[in-house]
Amino acid sequence: MAAFRDMEELSQGLLSLLSANHAAAQQRRLLGRHGQIMERLLETQNGAEQQLREILETEKEVAQSLLDAKEQVQQVGTELQQIEAELHKASEEDAHLKANLLYPFPQLSRELEDLKEIQADLEKRERDVDEDTTVTIPAAMYVAQLYHRISKIEWDYECEPGMIKGIHHGPSVAQPIHLDSTQLSKKFISDYLWSLVDMKW
Repeated sequence: MAAFRDMEELSQGLLSLLSANHAAAQQRRLLGRHGQIMERLLETQNGAEQQLREILETEKEVAQSLLDAKEQVQQVGTELQQIEAELHKASEEDAHLKANLLYPFPQLSRELEDLKEIQADLEKRERDVDEDTTVTIPAAMYVAQLYHRISKIEWDYECEPGMIKGIHHGPSVAQPIHLDSTQLSKKFISDYLWSLVDMKW
């Protein structure tokens, strides 16, 4: 703006010089001033062009930086998606491994549950048997002692299956008992054993 004002003054000075027909000194002075103004105008123009080049270079660098930043954001986004996919896959594998650790073999797990049920049933039966034996065994022992006192027979419980062995302690002599139940009838065995019992009280 200052350069244009100076040119206007210069023009007015030249007009006044021409109209008033001033001396050559004033003309030289005005021409010198005109040269200075032109020089300042060229300097201003060169400065403006330099600033414009710098601005354009800066804009180019900023644009390149933005492109680089956008590319980095896209690259980071891609890496983030890959990491999320790997994390999801790892979570699924972890859940699968936990399931396998808790229940490695479904068939064995079912068998284990069945065994637990069987064990619980056996424990219940054992309790029931214990309750029954607390009543039955004393009664059975009483009956066995009663039979022993009446029959006076000492049984051999370790004999072979199918054999009936023992010793009858009679009034005068002890008599061995040796009967084969596979060859003798139950009636004969019963009659024989009752024949050993002393009927005298």
